[in-house]
Amino acid sequence: MGAGHDHGHAHGAHAGGTVSAAYRGRLRAALAITLGVMVVQLVGGVLADSLALVADAAHMATDALSLGMALLAIHFAARPPSDRRTFGLARAEILAALANCLLLLGVGSYVVYEAIERFVTPAGTKGGLAMTFGAIGLVANLVSLTLLMRGQRESLNVRGAFLEVAADALGSVAVIVSALVIVTTGWTAADPIASLVIALMIVPRTWRLLRETLEVLLEAAPKGVDMAEVRAHILATEGVEDVHDLHAWTITSGLPVLSAHVVVSSEALTSIGHEKMLHELQSCLGDHFDVEHCTFQLEPGGHAEHEARLCH
Repeated sequence: MGAGHDHGHAHGAHAGGTVSAAYRGRLRAALAITLGVMVVQLVGGVLADSLALVADAAHMATDALSLGMALLAIHFAARPPSDRRTFGLARAEILAALANCLLLLGVGSYVVYEAIERFVTPAGTKGGLAMTFGAIGLVANLVSLTLLMRGQRESLNVRGAFLEVAADALGSVAVIVSALVIVTTGWTAADPIASLVIALMIVPRTWRLLRETLEVLLEAAPKGVDMAEVRAHILATEGVEDVHDLHAWTITSGLPVLSAHVVVSSEALTSIGHEKMLHELQSCLGDHFDVEHCTFQLEPGGHAEHEARLCH
């Protein structure tokens, strides 16, 4: 039997797009809330002369951009595959998540710089006004977090937006606390300190998301998939003698894929049958590792050496 290419379950190439698409309405609602509160906090920051509020408004601007890019990525990810882009534009979601990370790191750096300037040149922050606008921001962020809570577990794109809103909610808490300190003690240095706290909350979350995003772009094995165990399961299938060219990667959130060349004895192919052997392999991967989009090439012993000679 020749080395035919055999495919696993025929799942859509943009399955990850549908994961994010399921939360399109919630992303739109969160975007509307974020834009409204961003304007309110920016006005409040100017009126109260509060860097913490301005920093929170700037962070909300990146939230709005993040949510906008998330929605744009969903639009592109839902487009069908073509001869040139065989997985469609599903990877657009990951690129949007990467852009979000870079924006957040930029905002964090800006806030740190401005906070240091405030230590050098103190400002007359109005604590009462800052506290009011901080409370408005906190309520709005909590509503947005509720809208995005479920989706962030399933999609990197939605998770990026969720993390930005979460950091913003904590930022609003920092604004309220610093304003309370200013109102009760008159210590205006609490405002730039709160700004630094906001920056410190941004960076670690962003770094984790950036690492996960780069893992996808570098085509590392999907999270939770142990390739040694995958190999062992394939080898444990009746009739399998060897496996080589074993690869697993993630196209986008919710779309892990796997391909492998599986060496099968001639006796097994005769007794078990080609189609049943494929079903067993696909079932093994789908049940144990949640990798349903699999491509297997079944080949007789010695075919790998034949392929190597052809390549040279």
